[in-house]
Amino acid sequence: MSRVLKNVVIVGGGSAGWMTAAALSSAAGRSTKITLIESETIGTVGVGEATIPPIRYFNQRIGIDEQTFLRETQGSFKLGIEFVDWGKKGDAYFHPFGQYGAEFDFVPFYHHWMKEHLAGRAGRLEDYCMAWGAAEAGKFSHPSRDRGKIQSTFDYAYHFDAVLYAAFLRRFSEERGVVRREGRISNASLHPENGFVRSVTLEDGQEIEGDLFIDCSGFRGLLIEDALHTGYEDWSHWLPCNRAVAVPCAKTGPMAPYTRSTAREAGWQWRIPLQHRTGNGYVHCDAFISEEEATKTLLDNLDGEALADVRTLRFTTGRRRKFWHRNVVAIGLSAGFMEPLESTSLHLIQYGIMRLLALFPDADMSPLLAQEYNRLTQQEYERVRDFLVLHYHATERRDTELWRYCAHMEIPDSLKYKIDQFRNYGMVVAEDGELFRNPSWLAVYFGQNIVPERAPVMTEMRTGVPVAERLAQVKAAIGDAANEMPSHEDFMAGYAPAAQV
Repeated sequence: MSRVLKNVVIVGGGSAGWMTAAALSSAAGRSTKITLIESETIGTVGVGEATIPPIRYFNQRIGIDEQTFLRETQGSFKLGIEFVDWGKKGDAYFHPFGQYGAEFDFVPFYHHWMKEHLAGRAGRLEDYCMAWGAAEAGKFSHPSRDRGKIQSTFDYAYHFDAVLYAAFLRRFSEERGVVRREGRISNASLHPENGFVRSVTLEDGQEIEGDLFIDCSGFRGLLIEDALHTGYEDWSHWLPCNRAVAVPCAKTGPMAPYTRSTAREAGWQWRIPLQHRTGNGYVHCDAFISEEEATKTLLDNLDGEALADVRTLRFTTGRRRKFWHRNVVAIGLSAGFMEPLESTSLHLIQYGIMRLLALFPDADMSPLLAQEYNRLTQQEYERVRDFLVLHYHATERRDTELWRYCAHMEIPDSLKYKIDQFRNYGMVVAEDGELFRNPSWLAVYFGQNIVPERAPVMTEMRTGVPVAERLAQVKAAIGDAANEMPSHEDFMAGYAPAAQV
């Protein structure tokens, strides 16, 4: 007898629900019935418009063509994030996608740069970064496949309209057999013997049974929390922002190929350029600013005319104590919330989906699979958490209550260990499988003025290496390569102009 699950039910749409439906229908074909329940009367959050490079591999894996995707979602390219006023007011730095420099020695490039920089003989770290060379000039082209060229040393992600992305994935999923059911869920029924979710009932009385339920119902956690009472681990003492006000505005100039994050009095403001508009939002803490003041700050700092009413989002940063419990797997906001400072919202959805596919259960629903899923997902959330906390804690700002709090707060031991290692001798500590690797940590460390006492000692031993000459060559090559690239606007017009909306 086949042990394949007969019915998978996805509770909720939006990016989380339709990404899950698209991936499952692509992987499982029609061997399992997949039903997605959503209600048009329930709005979606729709603020996750900036992404990181792994989204490319998600799209590729399920067979989505990049040009079609960009046209359908009004998308653009993203080379990284510019951070303004984070270390101190007046400072700015760039967190790139890709590496710094080009390797020319046994010792890593950034070690040699660090030694020269600490001695006052090298410029800013981003001056040796191809992603920033292109981003600063407003340029874009795909990375070269020739590993010998400096144009091969950067990566990219996307900006896109998350609501259009969900609609695009809905069409993709329904073509592959996913059945959408319209309606609001009124209650869930549990098996009396094992406590598994047996079915959900819609407000009109329809009952939908399932073997596996995937909770994409948003912050409420309709199944993982309301039905199974899994619990929530609150991280707001490390990441105190708990509100966001968001609004799109008119496009006023060429699309920058990067996201901008500007630190404000009680949080930070995002700017995300799309083909048809610019996305904006102010993430803040209501203990330090009112919603009215936050809204005024946001509207006063738009590039163009606001195109809609300001929306408010309330959240508590943290995670479920269990992401997979019994026969329910939480994905998206129902699993937890990491504020979008480093554009990880859609990544965490993607990670949850891919991890579920790797550990997909059969009819036995082995608890060992859930145990491993929870272990790995907890690890991923905690690593992302630490990287976000670094931005808030590594600040010299003392001008407002929020920044004074963040500068003096206790931080997770795992993050303190990493900072201590870097301050002492310039070593970036990262475990295998971490989302944010050396370039990411280096960007924030140096960008927010965490400077090591000395460079790694091996740089003192490489006395015959022409470091200054190599650094100059890399910097010049980046400038030449950026000059040869088309503007981001021109590249998009020829590659994937937006579909009419």
